[in-house]
Amino acid sequence: MKKFLSLILVFCTLNVLAWERETVWPKGKMPDSQTHQIAAMTDESGQKDFKADKHRVAYLEWFDAPAKEASNGSCMILISGGSYETCCDVGLIKLWREELTRQGIQCVNFVYRTPRPVGLPIYQTAWEDGQRAIRMVRSEAKKRGFDPEKIGVISMSAGSHLGLLLATSSQTPAYSPIDKLDSIPCHINWAVVNAPAYVTTDGETGIPAIRQGYGLDVKLSNVFKFDKKTCPMSLHHGGYDPYSPNGSTLVYRQLRRMHVPAELHLYPDKGHGAFGLERGIEFMRQMGYLGKVAPEEELTARFPEGRVETDKKTQDIWPEGKMPDAQDKQCKPYLEWYIPKNLKTRAIQIIWSGGAYMGNNPDDFEVAPARRYLNERGMAVVTVKYRTPRPEGLAKHTTAWQDIQRAIRIVRSQAANNGLDPDRIGIMGSSAGGHLTLMGVTSSMHQSYLPIDDIDKVSCNVQWGIGIYPAYALTDGVDGYNSQGGNEDGNVLVPEFSFDLKTAPMLFIHGDADGYASMASVKTWEQMRAMGIQSELHTLALREHCFQRTASPGTGSYTFLDRIWEFLSSKKFAN
Repeated sequence: MKKFLSLILVFCTLNVLAWERETVWPKGKMPDSQTHQIAAMTDESGQKDFKADKHRVAYLEWFDAPAKEASNGSCMILISGGSYETCCDVGLIKLWREELTRQGIQCVNFVYRTPRPVGLPIYQTAWEDGQRAIRMVRSEAKKRGFDPEKIGVISMSAGSHLGLLLATSSQTPAYSPIDKLDSIPCHINWAVVNAPAYVTTDGETGIPAIRQGYGLDVKLSNVFKFDKKTCPMSLHHGGYDPYSPNGSTLVYRQLRRMHVPAELHLYPDKGHGAFGLERGIEFMRQMGYLGKVAPEEELTARFPEGRVETDKKTQDIWPEGKMPDAQDKQCKPYLEWYIPKNLKTRAIQIIWSGGAYMGNNPDDFEVAPARRYLNERGMAVVTVKYRTPRPEGLAKHTTAWQDIQRAIRIVRSQAANNGLDPDRIGIMGSSAGGHLTLMGVTSSMHQSYLPIDDIDKVSCNVQWGIGIYPAYALTDGVDGYNSQGGNEDGNVLVPEFSFDLKTAPMLFIHGDADGYASMASVKTWEQMRAMGIQSELHTLALREHCFQRTASPGTGSYTFLDRIWEFLSSKKFAN
């Protein structure tokens, strides 16, 4: 019995140590102390026996260390939101702790002072607490078994406003030093930022964005200094969030100007919330924060031919002698139907490749793996070979645009005969093919050729588009790489995108390091949101053009095809 009681005592002691709390300020040294503020999560402050005077000081709560065999020497600070009025994200903290610990990361919950201070900026006391907390975390790295230069934060809402301050402004002291601990650097090494609030100037006083983050005079709040220690980030935001997602696009743009690797994940039809934890983990894996990045694998080897049985049919796009602007040097355009034997949806995905409008190949890595992936899920796919190389005496995309408008009309006119839905058609292309996809999505009411037969009486609008690293979409990269990365306000979308009344929602996936800048996708997403069109976007840190040709398991470049199916499913296009 005595031995049993001793074991219980040891067990309880270990649990206390594993979940120990450390206040971040010595007694009597906390700056800007205000009597109405507490430091407590809402599950604790809501208890009947809660005593505020015992919870005045910000604290760290150290969770169990990851399993030794899984540990990768990283630490993440978890930061709740709550409008700077409370720390309310109890469920999120639990979710993050469980998943990140499983990934081999030491987790620590940071609980800062709320509600908002009186007579100071709404974030001031939390920022003071945050800088001090990072110093404390860094000081304990050796003791707790992680690298002091592998410290990240994951945050939500007002906590993400604080996370951005910690990520961009560590060289600006939030308080005057009080002891030796304050000689330790307070920068962080990366941040996963969910739904940051108060980021644009129309909401920086602590309210939802008055003008949804739009307006010539609406800017990125200048509280974020973007100093030399600004760290890589993964930004996550819902398209309907009243704390405007334009705040995240503006932060992303500034990170690109500074050549700081970053990801941006924008979710259609979502409000205020934390979305895409898996994308944040993929970002950390790609950046090497979770250990050595695995060797890259060939996409075409992962999706070989013959994985699913299909009916295949090839047909010309134009009748003999009827092709507009025909030029001898160009290839003959055609389309191919791939209809799976086990058809599970009546929707149709049309796909074409890139190639700088100098060539295109419907059997290459930009088309065939996606076609096989969708066929496996029971979706019909049509691939298109459009005319290349570039026509003489015409804009580079003219004849290709004619081909795809005609191809869409053919697919719509023949859909019902193939058991498919003529009103559920999407298009997808990469690089120059991505530019062509933007043409098809935004400008279907803009005639590219004179009608030649009854097929041309059929509409060529589509219900969705998928743009994979679209090229030539911004004015600083009309014919090649974006000379300014597309980051400056003067780099605008090219005029051939009409954004007419038939413009459809899109999914964008783009490498952050692509010379055909990811801002092409971001600025198109911004324009669509301004029109009330909810699109989805994912950029991928460190990844260049053709990010998917080879990729490491567990990264966004490896799983990108799943984003396509998730988009189709969430928008109910694939039902």
